This record gives sequence, C-alpha cells and structure tokens, in this order.
Amino acid sequence: MNFEQNFTQLQKQQQQLTMTPQLQQSIQMLQYNRKDLVDFLKQKSLENPFISISVKSTTKSQGTSTQKYNSNQSHLNQTTTGSIWDTLATSSTTSLYAALLEQIHLSFRDTALRDLVIWLAQYIDNNGYLTLSLDEAIKLTQAEPFQLLDALTLLQQLEPAGVGARNLQECLMLQTERNNQAPNLAYLILEEEFEAFANRKWEHIAKRYAISLSDVQEVSDFVKTLTPHPGAIFSSTPTQYIRPDLSVKIDDEGQIVVRSVKSGLPVIVFQKEYYEELTAIKDKEVSTFIHDKQSEYEWLKKSLMHREESILRIGIAIVNAQKEFFLSEDHPIQSLTLKKIADELDIHESTVSRAVNGKYLTTEFGIFELKHFFTNALVTSSEEGEGSISSNQIKKKIQLIIQNEDTKKPLSDQKLVDLLKKGGIEISRRTVTKYREALFIPSSPKRKRFD
Repeated sequence: MNFEQNFTQLQKQQQQLTMTPQLQQSIQMLQYNRKDLVDFLKQKSLENPFISISVKSTTKSQGTSTQKYNSNQSHLNQTTTGSIWDTLATSSTTSLYAALLEQIHLSFRDTALRDLVIWLAQYIDNNGYLTLSLDEAIKLTQAEPFQLLDALTLLQQLEPAGVGARNLQECLMLQTERNNQAPNLAYLILEEEFEAFANRKWEHIAKRYAISLSDVQEVSDFVKTLTPHPGAIFSSTPTQYIRPDLSVKIDDEGQIVVRSVKSGLPVIVFQKEYYEELTAIKDKEVSTFIHDKQSEYEWLKKSLMHREESILRIGIAIVNAQKEFFLSEDHPIQSLTLKKIADELDIHESTVSRAVNGKYLTTEFGIFELKHFFTNALVTSSEEGEGSISSNQIKKKIQLIIQNEDTKKPLSDQKLVDLLKKGGIEISRRTVTKYREALFIPSSPKRKRFD
C-alpha cells in the first residue's frame, strides 16, 4: 500500500472588522440618549484626570414634560377642579401615608379609635386601597369588630376621595358619595348592580329602576370621570423631561430646515494646566499614563462629534423622506424603513437603528421620537392601480371612520375591514383589532351610546 501526502502553501487575503474597545465605545455613544450620554461622560471624567464635562446651559422650559400613565384611565385626561390635596401631592414629595397621617392628627382626638385609624393607614397601598381584610385586622389587633369598622369609616372620610376602599366597587362608591354632581341613582347602581353595570347589561338596570337607557348612559359617563387609583396623585415618579436632539422649522420660503439642538449637549474639556504639570515629570510610567489618557480624550471628542454628525445626517434623511408630515396640516406619515435610510446614506442598518433610538426632534407642533417616522408599507389596490400606505395612515382612517359612526350602532371590527377594503386597503380583522386597541378605542359594544 502506498501512502502519499502532499503539502501546499496558500496565501489568502481576508478583511475582518475587529471590535476594539474604542469602536465599541463609539457605538455606545451613538446609541445613548442625552441623559445617558452625560452619565457616560461623567464616569469617564472620573477615570481620566484630563477630562471635565460641562453641559451647555438650558432651562426646564426648553424640555417637554412627560409622565407615564395608563391611557385607558380617562380620568387622567379630565380637567377637574383640584383640591388642596391635589396641590400637596403634585407640588411636593409627600407620600400618601404621610398625607393621611397629617389629616388624622388634625381631624381626630387622641383616642384608642384614632390609634386604630393610624394602624389601618399603614396598610394602604400606593393606589389608595386597604390591603388587608377586617377579619385579618381583628386577629392582628384583638380589637372589637365594631371598633375596626368605625376606624375604617373614619379612614374612608379622608382625602383623596376613595382612599381606604377594599375593592374597585367600594372605591367608586366612596367617590360618588362625596360628589355633588353625581346622577341620582349612581350610588345605588354601583352598590346593587355593579357587575351588571360593568358588563353593560343596561337593559336589566333600566328595567329594575324604571329609568331609560339614556339615564344609565349618564351614570356611565359620570363613572368615567372617577379614578380607580385615588392614591396615584401621590406617586413619587419624577417628572421626566425630553431633550430634543434636532429642531425642524419651516423658513420664510417654505423650505424645511433641520438643525442640531446644542442646548443640553455635553461638552468635554481638556485640563491643559494639569496635563502640562504632569508632562514636566520625567518618568516613563507617567509619560505612558499621560499619553493613554490624552489619546482617550481625543477619541471621546472625535466620537462625540461623529455622534452629533450622524444623528443630524440621519435626521435630515428622515425629514426629506417625510416632507408631507412637516408641510401638511394633517401630518401624514409615509412608509419608511431603516433599510431605506441606510441604503440612501450608505451606512449599516444597525447604525440607523442606534441613531434613532431615544432621539427626538422638535417642531412647531410637537416633539417626536425619530423612530416614530418609520413604518412598514402595506400594498393597496384601486382603479388607479397598486400603491402603498403606512400603518399610521391606516390607523388614521380607522380613527376617522369611528369618529363619524352612528354611536347607537357602532361599527364592528369586521365592518371596519369591509369599509377599508372598499377603499382599496385589504387587511385582516385581527390587524384592525390591533390598530384599534393601539389607538385606545374600545370595542363596538363598549362604544354604543343610548343618549
């Protein structure tokens, strides 16, 4: 048997991107929003004695205040006459428990009953609900049932209205009891027919109390003004301010002008005096340290400039692709993808994604996140031929159709599908449902009105 081995040498040229720490750092800086960028640079200044960070002067009025809330809670969007406790909650860091304690000491004499009220107050959660039952309270305090019931009654008389409730039904009843604008039968319906009322079995309620469906509708409209979370006004969540990265304005000639917003932008400053002081020291390790830290400063400065230029460049491309949004009164959004912008600017799609994440632009009619302008296109067909439409435009069409519907016979999701199909837009019922819910529009049975 013969074995033969042949060895050859081949030279192969290959390009490979090496993710150096500096390159990773530059990518991170592009992804950071302004707050995160400031925090990142401040941390770098602690590690590098030649770097100091300053933020270009700005005021809170230049930012837009935003608060997290559940959009399904209609009471948060209501304009109401606030009480002193509303002012106290929004103008200070007072907790709900502290506010209740203050009221208890001001309103009740120092008795054993007041001690029970104070004891119960510590079991009120952040939403204003009592988190233990009276039976549990009796076991823990060894107090008489009637004493604890009296204590709970006193607790439920405090502000905000609805505090101390043990469930949603009781919470709404407590608020209704104190509201002079409440319809006559509102409290009774909530007490005796809460489940039927919540499930919109209004014919049963109207028949029982010998009232019309429009009267039940009036009660429903009133209940929507109440809050299911009375303690939420004492939330300790701080107000957040959005700092826009870009500004968009229309000049006198009708041209769109996009600029970087310098206000609130961090600036790195090189400590030249300290650098010269250390340079005078003739030591190899010190020289190496100085060189490394100076190189880091130069890289950070370069990365910061690259970040600003990239956001501006991508922002201009987005604005050019969405001109109608800035020029038309109805602000339509055309279909646009990250890939389209990336191809236009000859950059990677991930770079566009990082640049738009958490970045905002300000206009004369509001502030918008850059990724707000990206939406996939859906194919439409009509007599003029095939076209495309963005999901935002479809949402606007659904919203407009529902706004003009007969509230006594609201349109089902399937009917919305049929109407959109007549307009050349073919989407599934599931998609219509998803878009409707994204607009916080209730289903057709819940939109039905009787007035």
